[in-house]
Order: sequence, then C-alpha cells, then structure tokens
Amino acid sequence: MIRRLVRRLGSALLVLWAVATLTFVIADLLPSDPARMIAGPTARAADVARIRAQIGADRPLAVRYGLYLRHLVHVTEPAAAAAANKTEHADCASFGPLHLDLGHSYTQRKPVVAVLADRAPRSLLLAVGAVTVQLFVGLLAGLLAAFRPRSWLDRTTIAATVVGTSVPTYLIGLTLQYALGHRLHLLPLDGFGRTDGEHLVSLILPALTLGIFGAAYYARLVRDDLLAAMRQDFVRTARAKGASRLRTLLHHALRTTLVPVLTVVGLELGALVGGAVVVETLFRWPGIGALAVSSLLDHDGPLILGITLTTSACIVMSNLVVDAMYVLLDPRMRRAS
Repeated sequence: MIRRLVRRLGSALLVLWAVATLTFVIADLLPSDPARMIAGPTARAADVARIRAQIGADRPLAVRYGLYLRHLVHVTEPAAAAAANKTEHADCASFGPLHLDLGHSYTQRKPVVAVLADRAPRSLLLAVGAVTVQLFVGLLAGLLAAFRPRSWLDRTTIAATVVGTSVPTYLIGLTLQYALGHRLHLLPLDGFGRTDGEHLVSLILPALTLGIFGAAYYARLVRDDLLAAMRQDFVRTARAKGASRLRTLLHHALRTTLVPVLTVVGLELGALVGGAVVVETLFRWPGIGALAVSSLLDHDGPLILGITLTTSACIVMSNLVVDAMYVLLDPRMRRAS
C-alpha cells in the first residue's frame, strides 16, 4: 500500500511539472508585454525597457523557464539570513523550510500567493457545498429508483436526470434566483456577504445550482450501478440466506457502487475548487473561477500560472485521497495491495 501511494505521489508530481511547463509556454505566447502592464500605458519607452530587464522579460525563454522553476519551490536559507533578506521572499508562501513563489500579479499589484490565499478558500467552500448537495440528492434518488426498478418512481428519476443534465447551469441559477431570491425573498440574489453567517446564506443558491446539475448525473450513475450489482452472485447469495432487498441494497450492493461514485467525486471536487466560472460569475461569488476569467482577459501571466497550478494541485490531491479510500471501500483492493 505504501509503495502504491509513493508511485501515485511521484505521478502526481510529474503531472504538476507538465502542467507548469505547458502553462508557462502558453502564457509566454500571449500577445502582451508584462513590462508595459507594470509601467502603465503612458510610461516612457526607457522606463518600460528598464522594467523589462528587472523582471527578466528580455531573456530567452529557456532562461526564464529555468528561473521560474528554481523560484517556484525552493528551500530558504537559515533564519538569520532570511531575516536579513526579507525582500527576496516577499512574494512567497512559507511551508516550514519550503517556499512557494508564484510571482507577482501585474494587474492585482500583489503576490499571486496572496491573491489565491484570498480566493481559494471561497472556491473550496462552494465546491464542498455543491458536492454535498450532489451526493445527498443523487444518492437518495438513485437508491429510491433502484429499490423499485421500472416503477413510477424509477421512471420519474430517469426523466429528472435527463432534464437535469440537459439544462445549463446558468438557467438553473437564474430560476433559483427568481424563485427564492426575487419572488420569495428568502435568499440573497448574489454576493458573498461580510460575516460568517452571511457567507453561509450566500452560499446556498450557488451550491444548489451546482448541486442540482451534478445530482442528476450521480442519481443515474448510482441507479444503474446498483441494478447491475443486484444481479451479481454475492447479492443473490445474500438474498438466498434470507436478507431483505433493502438490506442487500444498502449493505452489499451500495458498497461496490460507491467506488465509481468516489472516482467522480474526486474529479468533481478538484474541478470545482478550480472554479465554476459560470456560477461564480452569475452569483458574483469571489472565487478562483471569476478570477481566472479576468486574468485571461488581462493577459496576467503570473496569475494565470498560479490559478492553473492551484487547480491542477487540487485535482491531483483529490485523486490521491480517492486512491487511498478505494482500499477502505473495496476489500479486493486491500488483498491486491
């Protein structure tokens, strides 16, 4: 098991390196001049050239790529030397002796790690809320449909999943805004609020929007996998020993169904942390998704790199957690390990 996790961790680091390299090259190809963005549109050509030399934009691509990797993750010097040279790590996030340097945002005028530290928890909050709604509604609907296959409840669930996966998220969000915000005045239409209570209240509508959209897929997945599992030999054996249909459904079949569900949850959670662009824009939720759009429009290279790496790291870490949980859910994988 330890060897398996070590191999997966090595693969994850390789994926992050590939993403960082590809994003760096693409960001370098953007038709923008970072020195001009820093200096401003009215700056003199001499000032722009001086700034370009200071940030190293006048160096070859291979040199800039090497400097980027060297500064991305590095080990700090001893505490006394670090205290005497604080400016060197002004843009870094510290994790013990390791420093993470994602550069300085041209448009935000502050370190990228500071911008992401402000936005990432909000996207994480939205992602956890959305996945919670998806799992609760999707698992419940899938279980009810599988308990009585080919009944009116099963047909209704199938029809609802088709509608749920076909309707775009912005239409679901607009409907919820109109019904719960505008007509009933139960929830705020958009925004983030200022206090913790306002944050949670403002979370409900965007989390419901993403949750309803994703719950339709989970319901169909759970329903189909449960019906397939109920035809397996181990379920027939349990029924032959006198177990009820409900017990075999929950105790035996559901456990095998959770493995593919967990796979989807890992991918979905990582992607949502990276930013649900449409929903965050619709509800004016200040997360990574809305920030990614603005950074692309502004050609802010360091911010684009930081957002891409953060999103990739979230997806990779969620998949590592999912791999570890596979062994807990499926005894066959424990024996294989």
